[in-house]
Amino acid sequence: MNVITIPKKMVREDDLVVIPRKEYEMLRGLKTIEEFQPTVAQKNALKAAEHNLGRRKTLSYNELVKKLGFTS
Repeated sequence: MNVITIPKKMVREDDLVVIPRKEYEMLRGLKTIEEFQPTVAQKNALKAAEHNLGRRKTLSYNELVKKLGFTS
């Protein structure tokens, strides 16, 4: 087994983490994934949906299919 010495300057307040290189590269790749940012209209639609859900104004899947006129 190889032994390495890490200078105390590098290890300030326990902020040193050692992980395998492949895992590090995979984690760096995740950083480049763009996060979803909803538009104002999407935020308002979500608020309305949550409001309707709270008032129990929702349809089950079967009720929705029937209301839209789909047949099996």
